[in-house]
Amino acid sequence: MTTDWTTRRVALVCGGDSSEREVSLRTGAAFAEALRSVGVAPTVVDLRRGTLPDLIAARPDVVLIALHGRHGEDGALQGALELLGIPYTGSGVAASALAMDKVRSKCVFERFGVETPRWTIVAPASECPPAPMDAPFVVKPALEGSSVGVTIVTDVAQWPDAWAAARGCRGDLLVEEFIAGRELTVGVFDGQPMGIVEIAPADGFYDYDAKYRRGDTRYLYPAPLSEPDAAAVREQATRAFTALACRGVARVDIMLDERGPQVLEVNTIPGMTETSLVPKIAAGNGVPFPEFVTQLLDAATTDDGVRP
Repeated sequence: MTTDWTTRRVALVCGGDSSEREVSLRTGAAFAEALRSVGVAPTVVDLRRGTLPDLIAARPDVVLIALHGRHGEDGALQGALELLGIPYTGSGVAASALAMDKVRSKCVFERFGVETPRWTIVAPASECPPAPMDAPFVVKPALEGSSVGVTIVTDVAQWPDAWAAARGCRGDLLVEEFIAGRELTVGVFDGQPMGIVEIAPADGFYDYDAKYRRGDTRYLYPAPLSEPDAAAVREQATRAFTALACRGVARVDIMLDERGPQVLEVNTIPGMTETSLVPKIAAGNGVPFPEFVTQLLDAATTDDGVRP
């Protein structure tokens, strides 16, 4: 049974002060437009440092989270909402924190049998250490999203520059084997796979510009996979979602090679911009974006099961 959200107080939280602020504002704008198109008037809160009282003052019945990156995607905002007893969209405190930390999520994947590329950790240091594995490999900051600070190293001579780029971000560095395969993403909603998109960037790397600024990336939905491959991808995506104890909607990024699907990471607050993949999946399934946003609100809860 769906809720009449036109009669409820909906707070939409976006912006923030992380490296993903620009994307978060775009997600927030898309959410706001979708809600207004169905008669819902959200209170939009740009949650920068020190502005939590603005959210509390709105006295929301539910919070729609569009806050990517630090404080929004790492369990911090979710923890504050738990203390306030306010239901919110997406995963809870622990799941958000685990998924945001690429190193800890890798540990969980291995514990629960989720297939994932070979990896190691490089701690921040004042001088660049030797390359931790043979090229090609991928260097990622452990606590960033939207491909911020990510470098594909095809020759070990590129390692110092990749190390420096990732070291400028927060947390440890995750160094992961490069998978030369098909790039896929799976939308998962409350443990059920929504569908699989194949991503075909024009230059072979789905980086920040390819995601949000350029228009030359192709998205194939449904992904042209054999049914055995599609079933294996769905199974691994669902296993990763469940292993991290996610809820609501999440996006699971996967590479597919001759070994089968390899899970890269789980994004618990996926982008909802005009180029984002979860809305593409929903639209491909016949669900208009405004309807999909109200479905997110219908699924909102707290870790203690408080509903709007």
